[in-house]
Amino acid sequence: VQLQASGGGSVQAGGSLRLSCAASERTFSSLPMGWFRQAPGKEREFVATMDWTGGLTYYADSVKGRFTISRDSRKNTVYLQMDSLKPEDTAVYYCASGRSSYVTGRDAQAYQYWGQGTQVTVSS
Repeated sequence: VQLQASGGGSVQAGGSLRLSCAASERTFSSLPMGWFRQAPGKEREFVATMDWTGGLTYYADSVKGRFTISRDSRKNTVYLQMDSLKPEDTAVYYCASGRSSYVTGRDAQAYQYWGQGTQVTVSS
């Protein structure tokens, strides 16, 4: 069971990046998928999540209107489109799969498997 995150990099404020998270098994297509991030010296925080149908999404207030989560079940992949990036978005971003098809949550405890993280750096 593996989640492989990619797409991080360095951009200037106002720029965009798209993160991808590929799952190794088709079972992930029936689970919620989420994104979290951790900045240096700070705790890991929720960014966005989507249920297995793609019909329910939640976003952190700090990214609402700028980030968009999506998924392609045929490719077992979830994406995070990040626009209008700000220096405070700088962090390591992690994708995660939910423990249950019935719980799409903002709490890290609702997620079982985690990707290795991808660095996003936004300069002013």
